[in-house]
Amino acid sequence: MAAPLLEKLSESLGSPEPAVRLILSVLIGYVFALVYRWFLFYQPATVIHLFHICSGLALAAFNFGSQVYHSATCVFVQFLMLRLMGRTVTAVLSSFTFQMLYLLSGYYYTATEEYDIKWTMPHCVLTLKLIGLAFDFYDGGKEPLNAEQKKAALASVPTLLEVFGFSYFYGGFLVGPQFTLRSYQSLVARELTDCPGKPPNSVIPALRRFALGFLCLAIYAIFSPSYPDNYFLTDEYEAQPFWYRCVFILLWGKVMLYKYVSCWVIAEGVCILAGLGYNGVVDGKHQWDACANMRVWLFETTPLFGGTIASFNINTNAWVARHVFKRLKFLGNKTLSHVTTLFFLTIWHGLHSGYFLCFSMEFFIITVERQAQALVRDSPLLTKLANSHLYPLIYVVQQFIHWLFMGYPLVPFCLFTYDKWLKVYSSIYFCGHVFFLIVYLILPFLRKTLVPKKDQSEKKQN
Repeated sequence: MAAPLLEKLSESLGSPEPAVRLILSVLIGYVFALVYRWFLFYQPATVIHLFHICSGLALAAFNFGSQVYHSATCVFVQFLMLRLMGRTVTAVLSSFTFQMLYLLSGYYYTATEEYDIKWTMPHCVLTLKLIGLAFDFYDGGKEPLNAEQKKAALASVPTLLEVFGFSYFYGGFLVGPQFTLRSYQSLVARELTDCPGKPPNSVIPALRRFALGFLCLAIYAIFSPSYPDNYFLTDEYEAQPFWYRCVFILLWGKVMLYKYVSCWVIAEGVCILAGLGYNGVVDGKHQWDACANMRVWLFETTPLFGGTIASFNINTNAWVARHVFKRLKFLGNKTLSHVTTLFFLTIWHGLHSGYFLCFSMEFFIITVERQAQALVRDSPLLTKLANSHLYPLIYVVQQFIHWLFMGYPLVPFCLFTYDKWLKVYSSIYFCGHVFFLIVYLILPFLRKTLVPKKDQSEKKQN
């Protein structure tokens, strides 16, 4: 009965059935959160864990059928590692190796040349969750800890129900966000609320995120048919003027990202409704942003590539910073740590060449942008210009460049394979690579010209 209804719904919406199943599953999370608030909030921890496990497994089965065994296997193996290996480096390395190899094997055996919604999609979220669990358990037995580690470190080995409930929690299993087992334990213990001992007053904050996420979803649904990925590979696109091809990439990139923004913001609303989004009190106001994966206003208004990265997939970026970048401090080189972190993010996304090109381009763009920002900061002339009445015009130009070259590295990210992204980049003469290479090469000469010699000598000494 359900299958024909889903087929009709997907046909009427013009979306693939797996995509319809996914968004319905995210929305069903609100129902589960209400059931938890109304009927299970005061129940023992065992009952709550079982509810989270059953609801999460139901969503997994609804989307991926019998392939749910992949996630169940990895969760159970992770629990055994914690139990049998204890707080050891061996446990952390074994967890990292097993979970990443399982994910990469899944990518390899299910790979196609299109973006498919299959079991590997939520599994990449689960992989980070389980690796982070191993790190947090290890941190619980060492001293000293920094503030982040103290907040997430586990004092004792979690139970099997805790690990499964944490892994399958309906608010984060399919599309994220990332959160720690400590946060999940606080949720089950009724500690994540603005009313001690009572369900949180989070309905209005949750509805706000739902409304914003639904707006983003509507924007994507309305405009995405006009900007399909496969248009890049048509003769019609190649026959268009150069300026048109570039502007198409700009608009396509903006619309395409709403696919991720809408899912993350709607899923955040589920976490807020359940209480997991509670983040304490700041300036006398209760905060509900603990599970925020998007800063939508910053995402829409920032003219900086670094600003977009800071506003996008926040929890995943925070996870990678905490468990990869900062733990590479022993390398003694921030650039090497940054490159290694981006390499990890690349293979975590998949094995297609497009991912490697996208993240290498991100590294180059961010490097150039930071050097350009330093030049503006150190040059009195450029600082004065940036603070003058001409700034609105500068902002418009900067935003156009920003949006254009945000879409540029997303082309290989979405087209995956070498033959496809090379065809598109060739049609626009690798303009993004050329632009940032030229800027990178001329920045040293601009610094010599625009920065006073005294400031230059001080920089060299530092």
